[in-house]
Amino acid sequence: MGETMKVLAIDTSNKTMSVALADESGIIDEITSNAHQNHSIQLMPAIEKITQDNGLKPTNITKIVVARGPGSYTGVRIGVTVAKTLAWTLGIDLVGISSLEAVALNAVDFEGYIAPIFDARRGQVFTSLFKSQEGTLKRVNEDQLRMASDWANELKELSYPILFVGVDVPIHETVISDILGTNALFEYGDKALPNAGKLALAGMYIEGVDVHHFVPNYARLAEAETNWLESQKDTPSNCAILQGDRR
Repeated sequence: MGETMKVLAIDTSNKTMSVALADESGIIDEITSNAHQNHSIQLMPAIEKITQDNGLKPTNITKIVVARGPGSYTGVRIGVTVAKTLAWTLGIDLVGISSLEAVALNAVDFEGYIAPIFDARRGQVFTSLFKSQEGTLKRVNEDQLRMASDWANELKELSYPILFVGVDVPIHETVISDILGTNALFEYGDKALPNAGKLALAGMYIEGVDVHHFVPNYARLAEAETNWLESQKDTPSNCAILQGDRR
């Protein structure tokens, strides 16, 4: 018999931090913190605690699964950086799963359409669409950045109940309800929180990717990059600056 699989899952893509261990038999342990504290400080101690509490060493871990975004730019970067570093150091497989899919998995027992959403400010949401049937989640749309109102109007064409799930659902609930009416259902309790245990199970049998080429999915530029690009609109082009004044 081969070595028992030990999967470490990490999700820091939003305010909640979740870390879990799982093997072929199911979820072993999970630490989830909704304290909205700095993930860069909390994450490594949480990983150390969950492994030690379960009598494991880092070398016992055989795969790492990480929520790769979209979500908080800083949160996604922290989780992916730690996951890549551990996978490279330990020489083990790395798997990335959509942060939106990770939340949608919490509602897999809902028969029908599931739309996970994360607030992206200014009326925007990170979102996607899945369909759950007999406990299996199937992707319908890719992860995207949309105005909440535009997304709701598009979903209205389905003429079918849709479950919106995520901790940021209350921010956009009124806009969505006004457009979809009774076809809009909302889940923002425990099922709205990231669940690294489900993330571990989802990625357990997915083939790992090359660590050096693994990149997060931010779904948009970081705000600092966006602001910089906006500021360049009123300045000479980069090409002109590099060429210099040749008069």
